Amino acid sequence: MAQVRRDPVIGRWVIVEQRDKSLGPADYEKESHLTKKGAFCQFCNGREGQTPPEVDAIRPGAYAPNAPGWLSRVVPNKFPALRIEGALDRRGVGLYDMTNGVGAHEVLIETPDHHKNFADYSIEEVVNVIKLYQNRSMSLARDKRFKYIMIFKNYGQSAGASLEHAHSQIIALPMVPKYVAEELDGAQKYYDFRGRCVFCDMIQQEYQDQRRMITSNDDFLSFCPFVPRFPFESWIFPKEHGIDFVTMQDTQRYQLAQILKDVLLRMKICLSDPSYNFYLHVAPVNYENPQSYHWHIEIVPQLTRVAGFEWGTGFYVVRTAPSVAAECLRGAVT
Repeated sequence: MAQVRRDPVIGRWVIVEQRDKSLGPADYEKESHLTKKGAFCQFCNGREGQTPPEVDAIRPGAYAPNAPGWLSRVVPNKFPALRIEGALDRRGVGLYDMTNGVGAHEVLIETPDHHKNFADYSIEEVVNVIKLYQNRSMSLARDKRFKYIMIFKNYGQSAGASLEHAHSQIIALPMVPKYVAEELDGAQKYYDFRGRCVFCDMIQQEYQDQRRMITSNDDFLSFCPFVPRFPFESWIFPKEHGIDFVTMQDTQRYQLAQILKDVLLRMKICLSDPSYNFYLHVAPVNYENPQSYHWHIEIVPQLTRVAGFEWGTGFYVVRTAPSVAAECLRGAVT
């Protein structure tokens, strides 16, 4: 019989199949990732003039900006969801609230190699990406119009990637998004009631249970959450409590790069290179309750589709128990 599980942070309910009925990796549809030669790719090395001027980059030596020789670079999105120019102009239209579409939308081109993807990067290449995540977060947070910095990656067509050259996106928002606000509110209520961080308690329980653990290193751990929304969903948490990731130094950056690459490589092997999304959940800019929140990364392979029941009820149906998913991912040889 399936179990109905409640998320202790935001109160969401999820239907989870039990082990004897759980689907394994071979039971899900596979999506091929056929890469083109990159002949017309604006993100490739040597085509820097085809993107907007870079706002940040990692380059060895004294290479000039907006020229070949970079390792990772950040440029404004050519077709931004939000634009950095202008004032917010908050206003009401009857019972509706609205503002101008002010924000920032940037693209982090992770590698000059058109055929390389995140799971195959060296640790040093992942560290470069993390450094730019940190740099851009700190820079955008200085703009008083912005309340939240969202960093995410779409890999594969079904995950929303419109370009095949490996890249991430960074969006600065003039408000805190609803899902994050619900998570912050739930974490604060838990802290008010118990005097502890709900995510720290979650980490302790995962260490105690062990069944949903995927891997860990000195500073980070990864597990499949007890209340997932999607099969093989995986989270990465710093072991030490903290609300943001921008203060990480070299050792922690290396450890984060190691475990992020490790988990994505395990997914690639176990699930035959699935499309996926990952995103960072961090505290809002100038958040005043650091004791209750704990930043983390959520990774969601795109193995199923959200359908009428999920849309109509808010319930997610997960056909692979997280303990089964974690067992499969632990067994993937990296």
